[in-house]
Amino acid sequence: MENLDKYIEQAPDLIVTYGLKVVFAIIIFIIGKYLANVAKKLTTKLMNKRKIDKTVVSFVANMAWALVFVFTVIATLGQIGVQTASLVAVIGAAGLAVGLALQGSLSNFASGVLMVLFRPCRVGDYIEAAGIAGTVDEITIFSTKLRTPDNKVIVAPNSSIMNGTITNYSAMETRRIDLVIGVSYDADLKQTKEVLKHVLDNNAYILKDPAYTVALTELADSSVNFVVRPWVKGSDYWPARFEILEQIKMALDENNIGIPYPQMDIYVKETPAA
Repeated sequence: MENLDKYIEQAPDLIVTYGLKVVFAIIIFIIGKYLANVAKKLTTKLMNKRKIDKTVVSFVANMAWALVFVFTVIATLGQIGVQTASLVAVIGAAGLAVGLALQGSLSNFASGVLMVLFRPCRVGDYIEAAGIAGTVDEITIFSTKLRTPDNKVIVAPNSSIMNGTITNYSAMETRRIDLVIGVSYDADLKQTKEVLKHVLDNNAYILKDPAYTVALTELADSSVNFVVRPWVKGSDYWPARFEILEQIKMALDENNIGIPYPQMDIYVKETPAA
């Protein structure tokens, strides 16, 4: 009875003490949940402004919400008086176990998010990465789909692309065509240079700015080599290259300028019959 009377006497103080803790815990939970929703909305808004893939937007926004919500729950339990150290340890251990189990997938996911955020390439770009080259058809969370010039579809893990060098041939509006044209040592150098310039001046693909380059670059073993470097639109690169090569060959032939090719001279020594 004495203990009961003691508890009854302490009841108002206990109610006030723990009641305030519960009230503060509820307030923390409400504010935390509100902040979690705000974090989700802000993440979605920012990523949509950058025109990021909707799948990635949804996943990252939900991750932001979950992260804030977990901290809210921990803070709420701590306010009530629950020892949260062990809870944090359990959550950390579980996260580590899941991370180790999904190490490859998480690496691909992280690389996919980085690709979408930093945009080293976009859908429609022609790139070379991870030892393959092709046009980017699709960038998903875990992989990137490339279409090769001969119409093959290659699906590459995002981590293999982001962990290596990416060459984006479509990043700039213009591209330079680099050609080496070899002519024989008998050819007139000034005439050859003028013929090459005439071809470039009359080709519709070639841009006026930046200006093209035609210059003698090497006195090789069997040829005098000129570099021919015109600038074209990125989308015109291959048709322009094919056409320029054809026109150069025809122009050199019309002006009787020889193009050397590998040949072997065989000398036959006849031995007089005994």
